[in-house]
Amino acid sequence: MNLAAAIALEVAGAYLVRLRSTSPATLIGKGKIEEFAALVAEQEIGLVVVDAALSPIQQRNLETALACKVIDRTALILEIFGARARTAEGKLQVELASLTYQKSRLVRSWTHLERQRGGFGFLGGPGESQIEIDRRLISERIEKIKKQLEKTVRTRELHRARRRDVPYPIVALVGYTNAGKSTLFNRLTGADVIARDQLFATLDPTLRALTLPSGQQVLLSDTVGFISNLPTELVAAFRATLEEVLEADLIIHVRDIAAEDSAAEKQDVEQVLKKLFGSEAFFEHLLEAHNKIDLLSGNETPEFSELPIVRISARTGEGCQALLAFIEEKLASHLAAPHHFTLPVTAGKEIAWLYRHGRVTKRRDSEKNIRLTVELSTADAARFEEMLKRAAIRA
Repeated sequence: MNLAAAIALEVAGAYLVRLRSTSPATLIGKGKIEEFAALVAEQEIGLVVVDAALSPIQQRNLETALACKVIDRTALILEIFGARARTAEGKLQVELASLTYQKSRLVRSWTHLERQRGGFGFLGGPGESQIEIDRRLISERIEKIKKQLEKTVRTRELHRARRRDVPYPIVALVGYTNAGKSTLFNRLTGADVIARDQLFATLDPTLRALTLPSGQQVLLSDTVGFISNLPTELVAAFRATLEEVLEADLIIHVRDIAAEDSAAEKQDVEQVLKKLFGSEAFFEHLLEAHNKIDLLSGNETPEFSELPIVRISARTGEGCQALLAFIEEKLASHLAAPHHFTLPVTAGKEIAWLYRHGRVTKRRDSEKNIRLTVELSTADAARFEEMLKRAAIRA
């Protein structure tokens, strides 16, 4: 129902069909098909959506039996993604997923498979059938898109390499679609990413600088929302987008804690993360932000979790300062032992660098010098020492 509403379809009815076994030809039994065919004719329904994966044969047979267009869950999600994609990369990813899906379904689109094209007498043989031509054209387009996306991946990797040279910790927002990630992203960074009460409002990754209470800067990444039973085509197509999550120093799982199926949505998100990481290693860098607490009645029992939890409302701002403090604390736990520096008051650039890349825990100012105790990673400490050498500053 929510998926259908996300693309402005008017839902005439929703029905649950219990099956002892599935039919290879039509998925559901003959009796139910006759029942639905009568409903389709009576209410003049133009589209039937099956919340399951249909084989090409099942889809074709259902369309014949119901006398209307039939699509499955994957096709519906692809339609939504197609309507939401904004950037060139996002549109390419959606097209790649759509073509991969369509390639195996050409059989339902053509009833003239006996027609032959090409070939003349002994020169060309029987030639290609129409379905072979279309399958070849789709394959060629898929290869072209993959090459374009490979360039995008290489460009994104270059950007990551530059960020590693002047590293900022990366914090990625993940979560079920419509959990409030983009609203939280806008609240924390002051950005204007599209944030609507609808599924898959965000398809393209966005990064913005975020200043923590101590003055340390991090990069905050907003990502595409997850969903249960995410089609394989979409997982593959959006892998480049989700690679920002793989690079993250900290992952914030934004949950709609007011949703009826919040616990099930949590499992779906963690399943996708396991596929991305190939293990459960991501749990070490994960914390949960229980969003939309403003929609709770107040009588709910707080959910137990082995992960750190911060309760927030991205819409009202409640709990967001606590979340920032928690991010800072979590990132600091990954930093090395404190480093001590005595810098001249004229070293403003170098002092600012320490605030951006580390966690200043102590500062003492005098007339000529500033003494700082800073928690830095080993790599950043070495990088800062090199910076001081180039500037001829003795710390």
